Amino acid sequence: MNDRHEVLFTQLSTYRSEVLHAAASVTPEEADVIPPPFRNNIRWNLGHIYLDQYQWIEALTKEKQGVPETYPTWFGYGTSPHNFTQETPSLQTLSTQLKEQPGMIRERWGHRMEEAFPQTEMGMRTVEQVFIRTVFHEGMHLQTILDIKKALSQ
Repeated sequence: MNDRHEVLFTQLSTYRSEVLHAAASVTPEEADVIPPPFRNNIRWNLGHIYLDQYQWIEALTKEKQGVPETYPTWFGYGTSPHNFTQETPSLQTLSTQLKEQPGMIRERWGHRMEEAFPQTEMGMRTVEQVFIRTVFHEGMHLQTILDIKKALSQ
């Protein structure tokens, strides 16, 4: 793994730590509130961050990532917490999965960052290119979580 890849994994770990820090001060009840004008809640955003990393890797590589089959129903693009059930992962479960995910991704993909695959959306051909997109996306959802927390405190 080269320096460029190390930077991407450092960025992923840094954003992930910030996401987990933001979620740590939220109760399970607060995590399920959808304050106006938001469409989703904190729990949905956490599940979406987790799912998004794997969906983009899978879309590129066509290799299954081991995401539970129900996650796209609950956390996929365009879904809503209004579809949550008793089986939807808890705040604690999602936090644990998010904490473990960067290490799992690094272990599985760290040595394959530049492996070429058929081009996918936005011209991406490598896992490295996917990570540039997913790290950016995670930062966007971190800000959404922070904005929801602010709305909940008012």
